[in-house]
Amino acid sequence: MQAPNRQEPSHPLESFFQQAVRNSYEGKLGLHDPDVTGYVARLLCEFSDAEKLYKVRDEVGRPIEELTEMMQAADPVHGTAASFDAERTVRKHIGDYALFVAGMYPEALGSNRRLRRHQPSLGELIHAGKESYFIVSQFNLFEYEQEAPLFARLSDRFERCILGLTLVREELGPRKPLMLPPMVN
Repeated sequence: MQAPNRQEPSHPLESFFQQAVRNSYEGKLGLHDPDVTGYVARLLCEFSDAEKLYKVRDEVGRPIEELTEMMQAADPVHGTAASFDAERTVRKHIGDYALFVAGMYPEALGSNRRLRRHQPSLGELIHAGKESYFIVSQFNLFEYEQEAPLFARLSDRFERCILGLTLVREELGPRKPLMLPPMVN
């Protein structure tokens, strides 16, 4: 894992998002954790590309948009994850997706019902996100040892991180309801 918050920006928007997240997380919430701030800023950069929001794929390569299907894709025992490493990768994405959607697009939870079979509630997103980050934190050996504590903190502070992203959104953008970007096939 790269040293959070101590690297040169690798995305053109990273410095901008770093400042916006720091203003909200540290300035408004009193959450002084440079690793969390850096991680969330990089998450905003990553998800500025809609394709990355739907990067979990089914067996035939179609993007998975349903939270329940993502959870199934993360299960190496009863689901479709090929390995425990695959479980970790999908669980990390579920945590990221839940944090991003709940913080930046909360109104999307009640929209597009005709496009999705089951729209998760905010409570379901929070549960899935916290649980997923907790599971990722349990991968705490070998190459994952350094970053495991970050995911434990993200799990513990999940609701505060959502609130922080809501504050970032208010600072950044339009006051009208936003829609999630369309899925890219």
